[in-house]
Formats: sequence, structure tokens, C-alpha cells
Amino acid sequence: MPSYETTPQFEHGQATSTGVLVVNLGTPAAPTAGAVRRFLREFLSDPRVVEYPRALWWLILNLVILVIRPSRSAAAYRKIWTDRGSPLMLYSQSIADKLREKFSASVNTTVLVELAMTYGQPSINDAIDRLLAGGARRLFVLPLYPQYSGTTTAAVFDAVMKKLGKLRWIPETRWINSYHDDPAFIDALANSVQRHWQDNPRGETLLMSFHGIPKSLLEKGDPYFCQCQKTARLLAGKLGLGDNEWMISFQSRVGREEWLAPYTDESIRSLARSGTREIDVICPGFATDCLETLEEIAMQNAEFFREGGGATLRYIPSLNDSDSHIEVLAGLALQHVTGWEAAGGGVPDKSGRERAIAMGAAR
Repeated sequence: MPSYETTPQFEHGQATSTGVLVVNLGTPAAPTAGAVRRFLREFLSDPRVVEYPRALWWLILNLVILVIRPSRSAAAYRKIWTDRGSPLMLYSQSIADKLREKFSASVNTTVLVELAMTYGQPSINDAIDRLLAGGARRLFVLPLYPQYSGTTTAAVFDAVMKKLGKLRWIPETRWINSYHDDPAFIDALANSVQRHWQDNPRGETLLMSFHGIPKSLLEKGDPYFCQCQKTARLLAGKLGLGDNEWMISFQSRVGREEWLAPYTDESIRSLARSGTREIDVICPGFATDCLETLEEIAMQNAEFFREGGGATLRYIPSLNDSDSHIEVLAGLALQHVTGWEAAGGGVPDKSGRERAIAMGAAR
């Protein structure tokens, strides 16, 4: 028979609370080949991320990718690493901290917030344990992915369900699949672009670059491509851009398989060759800045643009831990947990505890 975990620190009559689990993808613990190799092994071993036959992929991953890629990726990470660590980790932790502060000041019931990473630390398992130990009997899962993909959002849900499946007392659970067209999210993106244009010369084209996925996943029913297109259209409309003033592209492709197109690096080179001198690039699929935005776009693709004859590529930062982003995420959470407080109240039931003890329950 399976062995189920005991809910941590459970007491009869304990005050109940709502737990918000904020999840990002993850990051190596350090910009070293060893740390990157450990991270990539966990990340690329997930069948949600790579849908190749397992035996074939194990050979490719362990005999090729984990031999060649860690040193290269570690060198790229070192370009963006800060004295306090990975930008993705720092911004993600700050988001969780600010959400915790906002809920404590504005919500009438107890809301606990924990940060987790799908790969690496802090783990989803440990974060859920901390929420349960704090009395969370309701769980809201908030992946930091505006657009849904099986490679990202579904991987979060897999990990959460795997953990919940081991629990004796599973908390009532709600999820958010995406917020790609949420009005507050689009407003926050538009405001970030407008602030950038107030502080910097405006480029001739606004390129919206999203992380790519294999085209085969779109053909199998993944909605990511369509949701990226909608985010881009809504943002362009909010900014009042004409059709010739913005473009959409997809970055970070690897391997020989066809990925979502147009590709970001090819689009940037094409703009440079066509005589475009200055462009702005925003990455509306990334909640926080990370290797793919800071090194791949702001450094690597900026160099591609100059090599092709362009003058300046200006990267517009992700929403990160900005006040507007916190408002967006807090609003999403509140929309989904509304009504929970009426069911549980969050108030300790002392009489219930006394009755349970009288009937022989452990104190």
C-alpha cells in the first residue's frame, strides 16, 4: 500500500489559511559548469520539456548535451550574474516577498506566500510543505508564465499534483493557466514601454520576442503560439502602433527541429539589413529577466543587429518586481481565491479542538 505523508504540524481547531504558491522555471545555483549541468539534467529530463522517446533522449542528453552545453551556458550566466545571485531568482523572490506584504496589508484573511521553482531550489515540494505547516488548507498555484504551454505551465501542475498525491489531507486547490490577455497585464506591459520611450529615443520598430517551442507542439494542440499572438496584438493596440511599427518573433531555439517562427535572431538581422537603425525589443512572455532576456537579447542579439548594419538595439526590461507587476499578480490571485474565506473563515475553532481532545485526539 502507498504511504501518505502526514500534514505538517496539524492541530485540531487550527486556524486555516490560504497558501499562494508562486512558481518560476528555475536557475542554476551558481554560474559554474557543474551547477549548470545539474540544472540542465533536471530541466531537460522532464518529458514535458522534451517529448522525444525516453531512451533516445537519454543518450542525446547525457552523451552530447550535458557534455557540451554546461560550460557554454555557464559562461553566458556569468555575464548576467549579480553579487546576490541569479537575476531570475532575485526578482522571483522579491515578487513573492512583495505579494506577501500586499496580502498582509489588504486581505482580511491569512494568506501565506511561498516561492518555488519547477527545477532546482526552492523546490515545489518544500514550498508546499511550508505552506501546509503554516496552516494552509487552500492552495492557489500561480505560475509566472503569462502564456500557457505544456512545456512550462503544465510542468508546474505535474510537479504540484505529484506532491499533492502523496499527502494524506490534500488542500483544496485552484490554478491559473494563463493571463496572456488580462487587461491589467496588458496595461502594465504598455506602461513599461511608454516609460522606456520617455527615458530613451524611440526605435523605428518594436519587436516582441517570445520564447520559442517546437512547431510540432503547436500542431499537437499547445495553445502557446496563439496566446503569444494575442498578447502581442493587444499590446500593439494599447500602444496605438500601426502594422509596420511592430513585429513578433520567437527566440531560444535549439536543435535542428523546426520551431515557432519567425525566429528572433533572423528577424533582427533582417531589420538591420533592411536599413533599420534603431529597434526596441520587449519579451512579454518572461515575467522576470533571466539568461534569455539579459544575455540572449540585450547582449547577443544586440551584437547581431550591429553586425548587420543596425545602430542600436534597446532592450525593455521585463515587469520583474515592479509595483505594476505586483498589482497584476495580486489581482489574479484575489480573483481566484474570492469566496474561500467565507468557507473557512481562518479563525481557530477552539471549541472544535476541545471536542476533538475529549474524544481522544492527540493534542
